[in-house]
Parts: sequence; structure tokens; C-alpha cells
Amino acid sequence: MIQVLLVDDEALTLELHRTYIERLDGFVVAGECSGARAALSALLDRRPTAGIDLVLLDMTMPDGTGLDVLRHVRAHAADVDVIAVTGVRDADIVRQMVALGVAQYLVKPFTFATFRERMEQYRDYRQRARQATGEATQAEIDALLGALRPAVTAELPKGLAADTLERVSGAVRTRGPLSASEAAQVLGISRVAVRRYLEHLADSGRVLRAPRYGTPGRPESEYRWRS
Repeated sequence: MIQVLLVDDEALTLELHRTYIERLDGFVVAGECSGARAALSALLDRRPTAGIDLVLLDMTMPDGTGLDVLRHVRAHAADVDVIAVTGVRDADIVRQMVALGVAQYLVKPFTFATFRERMEQYRDYRQRARQATGEATQAEIDALLGALRPAVTAELPKGLAADTLERVSGAVRTRGPLSASEAAQVLGISRVAVRRYLEHLADSGRVLRAPRYGTPGRPESEYRWRS
């Protein structure tokens, strides 16, 4: 499990991020800090929380900035990854955070779908890094670095809506494998419409399509989320 430290001075934001983390596989909240000093204590003293892998770090707090926290962490060579989660959009701040090795820079407000995508990218990066041994090939290095890059959202085919695509994706992810008929029943959408979304997800490589045998008549396709 990836141990996550949440750092934000707003209690509601901490609660929101905690619920987001609890909905993801492979992550667990290791601690929560409401300020820069508390974050440094958790990361450098290693007494309140130990074994932290990832910090979701706010930029603006009453007792210091996220930039200050990251500078201190890097100065002490603490082995921890950081994702900035902030409303700060200043390009100079972004450049400084990147120079200090921030893994992602996530601008508030954002949806759970966006949060999940970035966290899954980070999880993929950790898995690739853990599996790499010895001298890496150029392809392995490119794959490792590419795992942290946000995917570019392609334009949807005509007739498909982003919100419905997210609903269909969520159904397959949480309840799959599903056939088009089963997904239509779960979502309350026509089978023909659902099948278009499922086929788009399969063509884009986000789900795996396979024939389902053992049912009367022609084999029906089922769709499984690509883990």
C-alpha cells in the first residue's frame, strides 16, 4: 500500500482528499497535517508518522508555503514523492516545484475522475520503478518517465458525451466484466448507446474486450477494465 500524507490548512479539503484516497485501490492515508510545520515534523522527525511514500501538498498555509516544505524535504534528502494540490497557478511557482522534483501539479478545483487519473499514473510509475533492475534500456526509461505525464484527452467521437463516458467507465471499473446488456441495466441507458461507449473504450485501450461463452445463442462480448 502507498502511504499518503495529506497536507492542507482547510479541514474540509483534508476530509475531501481523505475520502478520495479511500476510494482508490493501493493507497492509504498515513497522516494528516494542517500546516507547514506539522508537515515537516511528520516528514523529517519521523515520529508522528513513519514510512510515508507520497505527500499531497498544499501551497498556501498560514505558517509557511508548500514550496518551503519541499525545499526543506529535499535539503534533508528525504525519500518521499510529492504531488502539489493547490489553487496556485503562478508559472514561476510551478517551475520551482518542478525543479524540486514534484511528481504532479494538480490545480484545484478538480473532479474525482481527474484525481483518480493522476493517482493511478503515480501508482503505475511506482510499479515500473520497483520492477526496474540493473541498467535500464531507453524504452524502459521513457516508459518510467512517461508514467507521470498526464494523458492527453482525445476528442470524443461524434455522439459521445464525456460525462456518460465517465459513467460507463466507472461501471466497468467497479462492476466488470460487463456485457453491453448488463452495463445498460446498471446505468439505465439503452444497450445500443452503451455498446458505443464500450467499443470506444476498447478501441482506445482502456478496457479489454473478450467473447463470453456459455450463454444461449451467439457469444456476447464482455468488457473488463484494463488494470
